[in-house]
Amino acid sequence: MSEMPQERNQSPLGKPSAYGGAYDPSLLFPMPRAGKRAELGLIGTLPFFGVDIWNAYEVSWLNLRGKPQIAIATISVPADSASIVESKSFKLYLNSFNQTRLGGPEALREVLSADLSDAFGSTVQVTLTLPGQFGKMAFDELDGILLDRLDIEVDSYAPDPVLLQAAQEQVPVEETLVSHLLKSNCLVTGQPDWGSVQIRYVGAQIDQEGLLKYLIGYRSHNEFHEQCVERIFMDILHQCRPQKLSVYARYTRRGGLDINPWRSNFTTAHPPSNARTGRQ
Repeated sequence: MSEMPQERNQSPLGKPSAYGGAYDPSLLFPMPRAGKRAELGLIGTLPFFGVDIWNAYEVSWLNLRGKPQIAIATISVPADSASIVESKSFKLYLNSFNQTRLGGPEALREVLSADLSDAFGSTVQVTLTLPGQFGKMAFDELDGILLDRLDIEVDSYAPDPVLLQAAQEQVPVEETLVSHLLKSNCLVTGQPDWGSVQIRYVGAQIDQEGLLKYLIGYRSHNEFHEQCVERIFMDILHQCRPQKLSVYARYTRRGGLDINPWRSNFTTAHPPSNARTGRQ
């Protein structure tokens, strides 16, 4: 996430790509988290924990007799991993299995776990959902008070933390707020990333109109999914000073992948459901 410009130039983004070649873990392109986090003042112990949930819908390989197999892969990456992996390189890596013969789903899962743990710099969890279970996959919407109901006027499309205000003089509340109007852009290509965001907190009540304007401000902002969620978390934490906070975004898929970052400082929090939303 904190790659230097020359490192970005070495990535596969914006370059012609060959799909379906031989299995090749070197296709994975890690990007260190540290630099971008330093921009947010995140040096040393993180003020949150969390996970990035990747869902890969275009996973295929060959069985030992050469017959194609398919699955949906879910990869859970700890928020304290050293790096993220650039998503196009992730797709190229997955497609390198297309003509690769393996002994079965468990063999594939073991290879994915080893390669991805190495690339992310932390142990990742990989699960495979096979076709017989596709119909049992959960769909749901993020619950909470819908900010999008507010009839507001917007004239700025850059995230402005000053818009975030909270009633510090009033009794603290616990509430969950949701917006489906999150839209940011890829840091490198500028392609749009569409998402829904859920903000749960305990503390002074956050001004909903200001929060919605702030979230809409990401519309012209260039950062990766994980970076946007951490920026939202830190801006709310600094401006509104909640006692507890979690931010969860469900992004729509691009290139057969969706990425769903979650950050929280609720001490009793568990990772959120990976249920797909209607837009996913």
